[in-house]
Amino acid sequence: MTEVASHADFTAIRYAQCWEDADILLDGLAIRPGDTCVGIGSAGDNCLAMLTRDPARVVAVDLNPAQLACIALRVAAYRSLDHPGLLRLIGSRLGDDRADLYQRCRPLLSDDERRFWDAHPAQIQTGIGAAGRFERYFSTFRNRVLPLIHSPSTVAALLEPRDRAGRQAFYEQRWDTWRWRLLFRLFFSRFVMGRSGRDPAFFRYVEGSVADRLRARSCHAVTELDPLANPYLHWIFLGTHRQALPLALQAEHFDTIRTRLERFEWRLGTVEDACDALGAGSVDRFNLSDIFEYMAPPAYQAALERLLSAGRPGGRLLYWNMLVPRSRPEALAGRLISHAALGTQLLARDKAFFYSAVVVEELQ
Repeated sequence: MTEVASHADFTAIRYAQCWEDADILLDGLAIRPGDTCVGIGSAGDNCLAMLTRDPARVVAVDLNPAQLACIALRVAAYRSLDHPGLLRLIGSRLGDDRADLYQRCRPLLSDDERRFWDAHPAQIQTGIGAAGRFERYFSTFRNRVLPLIHSPSTVAALLEPRDRAGRQAFYEQRWDTWRWRLLFRLFFSRFVMGRSGRDPAFFRYVEGSVADRLRARSCHAVTELDPLANPYLHWIFLGTHRQALPLALQAEHFDTIRTRLERFEWRLGTVEDACDALGAGSVDRFNLSDIFEYMAPPAYQAALERLLSAGRPGGRLLYWNMLVPRSRPEALAGRLISHAALGTQLLARDKAFFYSAVVVEELQ
C-alpha cells in the first residue's frame, strides 16, 4: 500500500460501505476459531463480519483516518444501539432519528473521532453508509442517470423474484436497451469514475475499457445471480438495502458481532507496517480487498513478501482483482499455493459484481 499512499488522496471518506462481498470473503478465507486476522479497514463492515467466524483477534488497517472514523462509529453503534437503530444510522432503513442515534454513540468515540463526525452532521442525517465518495458516485447515477434509462417501475421490476430463465428474459427484453448500453459506457468510463468515484491514482495500471468489463459483470449479477438477494444492487438502484443486507448488518449476526468487539481493533497505516508490528508468524488470515491492483508488479511482490513474513504456515490470503490482474508471482511459488479453482467458484457467486477475479492463496 505504500506506493498508492504517495499518489491517492486519503483525507476524506472514500468508501462509506465495504463493496466486497463478505460471504465470498469468509468462504474463501475459511477462518478458524482462534485465528488472528488482518484486514483492510475500509468502512469496517467486512472486518466486523470476520468476527462471526470466532477468531481470537481481528486487526483492521487503513491509510485514511476518515475510514477509521467510519469504523469507530460502526463499533460504537453495535455497542450503543439495537439492530434496527444500527440499520437506520447506516441508511439501510429509513429513519428520521439519525442525529439522536449518533448522540447515543458519540460518548464511545475518541476526541478525534467525535471532531470528525461532529463536523459532518449532514452525512449523519442522510445515513453514514452514504457518506463516501464512492456512494455519492452511485447516488449521482441513481438520481440523474438511471431515470434517463429506465422508469422507476422497470427498476422495481428488476428486483422482483424470478428464476434464471426469467431473469435472462427480463434483461434481454426490458433492461439491456441502447440507452442502458450508451449511458453505462459513459458513466462508468475511466474518466468519469476517476473524476467522481474512485481516485484517478487507482487506475494507474488499468488497461482496456473499464465500462465494457463492468457491464459484462453487471449482466452476470442480474441474470446468473438473484438481484432480489443482492445488497449492492439494492443500494446502487434504491439508495437503501431494503431486505437484502450485507452479512455484518444481518440480524442473525448482530449479537455475535457485538459480543466479540473486544477482539476487534483498528490501526492507521499500511497493512504491511501493521503486519511488521504484529511480528513474524503471527497472522492466519489476510483480507486484502483489491489493494494490489494499485501497485506496479515489483511493488506488489515486495508488499506480498512482507505479508508472508507475518503469516503462519497454512494461513490464507484473499484479495480481489477489479481491473488489473494480480496473483502470486512465480518467484513466490515456493511460498504460496494458489487456490485458483476456489477463486473461480467464488467469483461466480460474488454479489459485488465489479470484480474480475477472486484470488485465494495459502502459505506453505
